[in-house]
Amino acid sequence: MRDRAAIGDNPAMAPPLLMLQDIRINLGSTALLDGAELGVGAGDRICLIGRNGSGKSTLLKIAAGLMQPDGGTRFIQPGATIRYLPQEPDLSGFPTTLAYVEAGMGPGDDPYRAISLLTSLGLTGEETPAHLSGGEGRRAALARVLAPAPDLLLLDEPTNHLDLPAIEWLETELGRLRAGLVLISHDRRLLTTLSRSLIWLDRGTTRRVDRGFGGYEDWREEILAQEEAEHHKLGRQIAREEDWMRYGVTARRKRNVRRVGELAALRQRHRERDAVATGTRMAASEAEGSGKLVFVAEGVGKSYDRPVVRDLDLRVLRGDRLGIVGPNGAGKTTLLRLLTGQVPPDSGTIRIGTNLEMVTLDQQRAALDPARTLAETLTDGHGDMVQVGAERRHVIGYMKDFMFKPEQARTPVGTLSGGERGRLLLACALARPSNLLVLDEPTNDLDFETLDLLQEMLTDYAGTVLLVSHDRDFLDRVVTSTLAAEGDGRWTEYAGGYSDMMVQRQSDLPARPAASGGTSATPSARAAPAPRGEGGSVSARKITFKDRHALEKLPGEIAALQAEAARLRAVLANPDLYAKDPQRFATTSAALAAAEAGLTEAEERWLELEMQREDLAG
Repeated sequence: MRDRAAIGDNPAMAPPLLMLQDIRINLGSTALLDGAELGVGAGDRICLIGRNGSGKSTLLKIAAGLMQPDGGTRFIQPGATIRYLPQEPDLSGFPTTLAYVEAGMGPGDDPYRAISLLTSLGLTGEETPAHLSGGEGRRAALARVLAPAPDLLLLDEPTNHLDLPAIEWLETELGRLRAGLVLISHDRRLLTTLSRSLIWLDRGTTRRVDRGFGGYEDWREEILAQEEAEHHKLGRQIAREEDWMRYGVTARRKRNVRRVGELAALRQRHRERDAVATGTRMAASEAEGSGKLVFVAEGVGKSYDRPVVRDLDLRVLRGDRLGIVGPNGAGKTTLLRLLTGQVPPDSGTIRIGTNLEMVTLDQQRAALDPARTLAETLTDGHGDMVQVGAERRHVIGYMKDFMFKPEQARTPVGTLSGGERGRLLLACALARPSNLLVLDEPTNDLDFETLDLLQEMLTDYAGTVLLVSHDRDFLDRVVTSTLAAEGDGRWTEYAGGYSDMMVQRQSDLPARPAASGGTSATPSARAAPAPRGEGGSVSARKITFKDRHALEKLPGEIAALQAEAARLRAVLANPDLYAKDPQRFATTSAALAAAEAGLTEAEERWLELEMQREDLAG
């Protein structure tokens, strides 16, 4: 292994296309970059790694010549062409996307490449930039930097707002280029595929190793272990907070070996279950448990100018972690709004479970006021305490859970990096009690440490998760099943994560038998429970006086069982109960199990009868 703080000693890189040496940037009295270095030769594939706020984007802007450092030197090989993709491209002032792309090309560039790239990225070139979505703007910006076939590409989070087909296209396109490449991204799969060298930006300085991203975590652990040993030799103590923030992730990654096994077991149970008859830190504030059934969709359809959802049959149970994937415009956000009752379906029915406490995190991040400080945002301007569920915590302590430093408490939100703003939104959302998390692209701009913490939180979360994401690695680490858009409003649910879905598709395994040529479903999501009693379908039977009487009584029984289960959980929440009264602990545990079983049976019975009543009414 070659590990260098300086990068200019690599003979294979002579002459470099780009060389930054001893780069320094100060923010007030704090050094953001303190001797950082970057060297790129022809054909280099470098991923730039570092925590949110460490200065990665700043270093890339200096490399692109868009920012002047306080100190250091920048060398560009004469005649070399460089193209830079910012996190937030600015398309204003251009009449069409084609004009925007062509403005980035030089006299000798192929004029047909601009329209060819736009077409490959799903654009026509006639779009008005002011009306583009975030994903469409990112596609146009990618076409602009790729069209001139530059010698050096500097890409800052190129996959943000892109859907999975576009990410896979970009991965293939970048793999074919001969240009030097410096890439900042949170997409582990993309970095593993493309990178050949790593530069780690940490505390203002850079380290480089010539190995791909797949070896990053092991290399980082070696460096941190070496530093820790040196600190001990010098007799200096490392602050507990810094120790947690920098070394805690290592322990988490080791614990994830166990978590991978647990996720595999969950997915196996998801494959096998048939119908319903069959549980520093980042933690969500959890409400009381929801009912066993969270969402049941039957024959659901929704159209606007075209079908968005067609013949959807889906069942989501308490504790499921459902990933939703598909191209931009496939209707993922509409599907979330349908399931959560924000918009009604055009056809079919959606049953929403009982006792749901939902927290939503969308991808727009519009809820943050840039003029407010970080502390004011967390406390809503009320003192120094944060309400986290039923607990009140000091804002500094809560900030540390999300890897913010105490001195950032008075930092205006507008000065935070994109990843830090994402972390702050997570902190705000997770303070609210919930048993249902609806996360729409939560991974945008997050660094790997925050992604690991979010993954751990979702793994420990006892409630239900609906997750829209284009991060293939994150989906594989988190979800128990994947609902994929298949085109023309059809959706198919696959057991497992993104990789499992691809294997099932490639193997032509029927994910589920489709009831009507439409969306199929896992065994857990096939049909509604068949009525108990005589044979025949629900709609074919007449509703009896006994059934009508049960429909009237069941809501009261469900409420009573929920109250009893809550009372028993409160008794068992006493940490001293088992030691002081083991007999009562055992009796209460058995009573809670019986109450929960009765609640599940009552909810299923009510659902069957209500569906039967509506079918007959229709």
